[in-house]
Amino acid sequence: MNDAAAHIHPDSLDALPLKGIRVLDLTLARAGPTCVRHLADWGADVIRIEPPASGDGEITGNRDGFDFQNLHRNKRAMQLDLKSAEGKQIFMALAERADVVVENMRAAVKYRLGVDFESVRRVNPRIVYASISGFGQDGPYGHRAGVDQIAQGMGGLMSITGLPGQGPVRVGIPIADLTAGNLLALGVMMALFRRERTGQGGWVQTSLLEAMVFMLDFQASRWLLAGEIAGQAGNDHPTSIPTGVYPTADRPIVMAASSARMWERFCNAIGKPEWTTQGDWGTGDGRSRHRAEINRAIAEVTIQQPSQHWIEVFDAAGIPCGPINTIDQVFADPQVQHLGLARATEHARLGPQRVVGTPINLSGVEDTIRRPTPDAGEHTDAVLAELGYGAEAIAALRAKRVV
Repeated sequence: MNDAAAHIHPDSLDALPLKGIRVLDLTLARAGPTCVRHLADWGADVIRIEPPASGDGEITGNRDGFDFQNLHRNKRAMQLDLKSAEGKQIFMALAERADVVVENMRAAVKYRLGVDFESVRRVNPRIVYASISGFGQDGPYGHRAGVDQIAQGMGGLMSITGLPGQGPVRVGIPIADLTAGNLLALGVMMALFRRERTGQGGWVQTSLLEAMVFMLDFQASRWLLAGEIAGQAGNDHPTSIPTGVYPTADRPIVMAASSARMWERFCNAIGKPEWTTQGDWGTGDGRSRHRAEINRAIAEVTIQQPSQHWIEVFDAAGIPCGPINTIDQVFADPQVQHLGLARATEHARLGPQRVVGTPINLSGVEDTIRRPTPDAGEHTDAVLAELGYGAEAIAALRAKRVV
């Protein structure tokens, strides 16, 4: 695969696994759109529903910005006032024909609008209704608004990120948002699969807090099973030594030689076979106790040669190793280019674009950007026409600012 233009006709969906699935997208910000992006990329007919434009500015954010354009490709877009009786009627007509509704409103908002799961299920028992919240749909924090960094803090991640003694540090990506979106997409797939057996939809839920605690993974199990409270370990792996960042003659590398077998291969590759029997460096516990000393010793050797030298040496020895790339270097990397992770498309108004491709590969399927991110309300008339509205009726809805 390469970065060649991947814009194909929107109807070229036959091989995509979600062809025939219709999704109503009520999401804002990032977590919800991350979920819907998976569904759109793999062939679902996604209708993004946004409120009509007002004089208060763009509620959805900077539509022409890099973030919005990357999040909302492969969708159609319509504007609809869910606060109006006619707007809600149109939404329910769409929901009656839909397979999935995705939302990430504060818990109370969907009930106030009358587009909650129970309301939608009354018109479509087969609906899969998917929700992301900050802290869950109920409970002591269920009413609270939540954003990524709050979840990073409350979910423990900031307490284990950064250099020892540095104080709390956020991760450089919105990891709680992204993880919650990824998990919700997985939940939607499971609910659709269950529907094939039962004929019934259901309500799929996750939250930023749940996603963040889940992502603690072994750091969480250290506490739950061993009673250990993890702290900041910086660039060192908290339990597997040596794993971390080491200087070279030009730029740092990251290397992992944590198992007994890899430690022996590493010592031979670096020209220090004696390290395997030096003191108690030959055991994992010993290396953990002497991590600072071992890291200094490794750095004294790696600084003598450029990064590419060590990458080739360690690769030949089967030791995981790589450069520490800036973002531009990531997309210049030959393996990243081979994987086709930058996908090109053509926006009618904004011109040529590149967005981040899906990391999922499915045999027999070409995962392309079928359409760029739509302009606000770009497909409103087409969606209404599918519901049977004629030109005069649509004009009347526009006059009343329902759409």
